[in-house]
Amino acid sequence: MYIPSHFAVNSREPLHRIIQEHPLGALVTHGSEGLDADHIPFELDAHVGDHGLLTAHVARANPLWQRCPTGTRVLVIFQGAQAYISPNWYPTKQEAHRQVPTWNYEVVHAHGILTVQDDERFMRRVVARLTRQHEADEPKPWKMGESAPEFIDELLRSIVGIEVEITSLVGKFKLSQNREARDRAGVETALEARGHSELASVMRAAG
Repeated sequence: MYIPSHFAVNSREPLHRIIQEHPLGALVTHGSEGLDADHIPFELDAHVGDHGLLTAHVARANPLWQRCPTGTRVLVIFQGAQAYISPNWYPTKQEAHRQVPTWNYEVVHAHGILTVQDDERFMRRVVARLTRQHEADEPKPWKMGESAPEFIDELLRSIVGIEVEITSLVGKFKLSQNREARDRAGVETALEARGHSELASVMRAAG
């Protein structure tokens, strides 16, 4: 990934934030038939190793876990806030007319080593943790115990666990850091007006 120095993110904490707030990752693999990508929600354990551990599950019918055995090197891409940026939002456009459209975004590349976990107890823990995490904001969070035990058992037999030990994290936050302060403010205001409040907020934090 091409990263100009003013867009580079070298601190681990903001990269982990993207993974935790936008957990649907694109798991990129390379096998005998070439490149492939699976879109999977991951759980991050930030306290494992130097960069963290990603945990998820895939359908047993998905050939990924057989095509990419334990030890396979993989890439997982996480994308945070993003939106189109119009040059009309820059106050300086009215002075120089030397601005062009662009796109602002946050992206994290997690390189790592895949481990296949084909174990029912492992899967039960993974599903329970993911459920607690994503149901936490619901008025009445759903729990596995609400379903018939035999149904849950059948479900767990139909999935396979995967872990990705992160060996390196690469981040790029393209948030108009190369623009004048008044241009950044113009972009933030326009984004807010168009419903992109998350991107406007992270731009303010980066500015």
